[in-house]
Amino acid sequence: MPPRTPLSRERILRAAIALADAESLDALSMRKLAKALGVEAMSLYNHVAHKEDILDGLIDLVVEEIYVPEAGGDWQEELRRRAISAHEVLLRHRWATGLLGSRVNVGPAMLRYVEATLACLIAAGFTYEQADRAWNALDSHIYGFTLQAINFPLDPSEYASSAEEFLPLIPTETHPHMHTLASLVIDGKHSDTADFTFGLNLLLEGLAGLLRR
Repeated sequence: MPPRTPLSRERILRAAIALADAESLDALSMRKLAKALGVEAMSLYNHVAHKEDILDGLIDLVVEEIYVPEAGGDWQEELRRRAISAHEVLLRHRWATGLLGSRVNVGPAMLRYVEATLACLIAAGFTYEQADRAWNALDSHIYGFTLQAINFPLDPSEYASSAEEFLPLIPTETHPHMHTLASLVIDGKHSDTADFTFGLNLLLEGLAGLLRR
């Protein structure tokens, strides 16, 4: 029989991420985590303080997967790459966005991520105040768009049929613009799919204009 892999904080957190990805964050418990690792629940406390400690560790592991921007180059491209990477990572870990936005995170990966983001903006010529607001505006777009993508009740393949179903509720006499838009979706002339990069580009262009001024 091969030797059992020693229990460690890293192993516990990796197992917790796998459990949260497979079931949900609500399903994560010390008992379930111990069972997944093949150990007694009490042995977990030799490596993690409590469940809150695990949640902080999970967020830092998720942030570790996100692209870290570099300072001194094309700041728009670096921040675009950062934003798209964050969106993709948070879609992989569908439980993480709410956790990320509701906790004070000071793990090493998070500190590195924030420091690099600020450095990129400061090197581009933004003031510290502008950089702080720019970073928060970008993250608000990332988190909000990701939550909407995760929670929206329709699949993009259902948009046309759903628009057709609701068309009688928005007659052209009373809701001409909504009726026209729905008709475009039904006819396949407009996908109605929310576009993450559309909002991202608007933000980056707005920040570029601020920098020019």
